[in-house]
Amino acid sequence: MSRIREIWKEIQDDNVFNGAAALAYYLMLAIFPMAIFLLSLLPYLPIPDLEQAIMDLMHQILPQNTAELFQGIVEDVTSQKRGGILTFGILFTIWSAASGMYAIMQQLNITYDVIEERPFWKVRGTAILLLLIFAILVIGAFTLVILGGVIQDQISKIFGSNQVVLFSFAALRWIIIALFLALGFACIYYFGPDVEQKFRFITPGSVIGVILLVVASLGFRFYIENFGDYSATYGSIGAVIILMLWLYIAGLVILIGSEINATAEQHAPHSKSRGQKRQPR
Repeated sequence: MSRIREIWKEIQDDNVFNGAAALAYYLMLAIFPMAIFLLSLLPYLPIPDLEQAIMDLMHQILPQNTAELFQGIVEDVTSQKRGGILTFGILFTIWSAASGMYAIMQQLNITYDVIEERPFWKVRGTAILLLLIFAILVIGAFTLVILGGVIQDQISKIFGSNQVVLFSFAALRWIIIALFLALGFACIYYFGPDVEQKFRFITPGSVIGVILLVVASLGFRFYIENFGDYSATYGSIGAVIILMLWLYIAGLVILIGSEINATAEQHAPHSKSRGQKRQPR
């Protein structure tokens, strides 16, 4: 209980809730350039039914209105190869999309009580690197999910509609997504703050972050579809409001996970305390 109280105190001291609101704003500005950049790559990949797999997953995780907001973008961008986006507009698109990662990095510095001292080019370069890592993780996750679906169809043809098999592949789909999401959290927590640390795929913050993000996303989707009719109240802008709320939840989960990691590291033997960038020699 003392650790929980300590984490809660750090959350309050670091204004994590205000930080999550700031992240939601910057992520909102970054998410559409990021989506355009990522989706522009998909028509060049020899992966069948990729667009449908993306939409199926979005409709499972996001509220209906928000999923439909993305659906138009997915259908428009993946319908044809857009060389212009991948040539002349790529630098601007990547730079704009990386602004969300840059905002996350600044908030993680607040978590660790350190001041950013890396050169501007290095900070922006790290933000772009994290963006590219996430693009690879998203494409890789969807590829594995699609391959799993192909295998599931082949097994269904051989053994028929077996509920155990269908449930197993559905569970495998979410396990793949969770593993890739955990790797994404690990990369953010390692490259984001201006502190010296070892790379760890599994950390308390990343595990809890993945669980919280999945549970919060599904819970938020259930609430919106059953209790909160934002479309009736706000009309067409309701989808944007829902997206902002979901991004706020995602930012909150990322920052809470970093607070958990920072607290765990502080209590580990021979580790640095908050405010220290490097481990004492």
